[in-house]
Amino acid sequence: MIKRELYLQKIKPFINKPIIKVLTGIRRSGKSELMKMVRDELLSQGVPENNIIYLNFESLRWADLSNSMALYGYICEHIATNSKTYIFLDEIQEVENWEKVVNSLMADFDVDIYITGANSRMLSSELSTYLTGRYIEISVFTLSLSEFMTFHSIDTDVAFPRYLKEGGFPSAHNAEHSEDEIYKIVSDIYASALLRDTIQRHNIRNIDVLERLVGFLMMNLGNVFSAKNISAYLKSQQRKIDVETIYNYIRALESSYIIHRVSRYDLKGKEVLQTNEKLYFADLSLLYSRYGYMPDMIAGYLENLVYLHLLRKGYKVYVGKSGSLEIDFVAFNGNETMYVQVTYTMESEETRNRELRPLQHIKDNHPKYVVVADKLQCGNINGIQCVWIGDFLKE
Repeated sequence: MIKRELYLQKIKPFINKPIIKVLTGIRRSGKSELMKMVRDELLSQGVPENNIIYLNFESLRWADLSNSMALYGYICEHIATNSKTYIFLDEIQEVENWEKVVNSLMADFDVDIYITGANSRMLSSELSTYLTGRYIEISVFTLSLSEFMTFHSIDTDVAFPRYLKEGGFPSAHNAEHSEDEIYKIVSDIYASALLRDTIQRHNIRNIDVLERLVGFLMMNLGNVFSAKNISAYLKSQQRKIDVETIYNYIRALESSYIIHRVSRYDLKGKEVLQTNEKLYFADLSLLYSRYGYMPDMIAGYLENLVYLHLLRKGYKVYVGKSGSLEIDFVAFNGNETMYVQVTYTMESEETRNRELRPLQHIKDNHPKYVVVADKLQCGNINGIQCVWIGDFLKE
């Protein structure tokens, strides 16, 4: 396992601070390994091993601690008496009323607490109720292209085609696997995330409709989301479902980090719009595990990769609207703003104009990019940077 410095650098400023560190993300994105890296960092700094409590609630070893009183009692028995105790609680959502335990530990002892979870709605509701202002959330994603390159000790030219087709779940790259083997590994991850973090957490009974909904979203990757269209599609398959239920299922999939919903941002009005949203997936290999790699969906694949890359870099990402024109992504990070178009090629004049025109229409001086899959089309076009996607994802 490589050191995931991007996340470690986000965590380190909060070590030994009275703030709960909450690592969130889809199952098997590497949250547990990241916690172990923080634990190893503490040990290397001289923290005694007896001052560290590490509990992974996916293990049957800790099944007896699945209620709040049992967990609190166990930690009280093992807490350090005269110095700080570092507590790591992995997949905390498996513990009933866990938030009361964390809140009490913060009040009763000298502790530094780290938790992970794979269901955002469960975490956010409990955290906002009991721990407002006392936690920081760090989103953990599957491997970036740079991390993928480090995993396999290969350069960008070799890495990107593989990364595009294999995705970035760390457990699929701990050893050399064929694409079919990777898709089988990811299929099991997807099944677990769907069953445990979506279906069970939200008491979804119509599992067949949920799975058909996910299939529809996969096949329409990068397209404008319409609950009405989905309802019509499911009706054509003799599966009747109302629009509100579709939105409930979408929210459930979001809360398990399987999908990300991207709102539209009006550049002229400087406001977030509630219509014509888009949906992207936590990792492309989720799609491949179900349908295989489909070359005719390359445009959506590339958009998905760029979207996740911007999230990893800390940007808040929207689909841009400038008058009647659309920009694939408008990204904000503090005072930084970035405009990004994503396309497979700009070989034809029609495609070239379609990709450049929205960016040319924007009159400010923030960076503007067209991310392309063809290296030969890269360069500067009147201040707009055309960048090969391998280089863009590596930056």
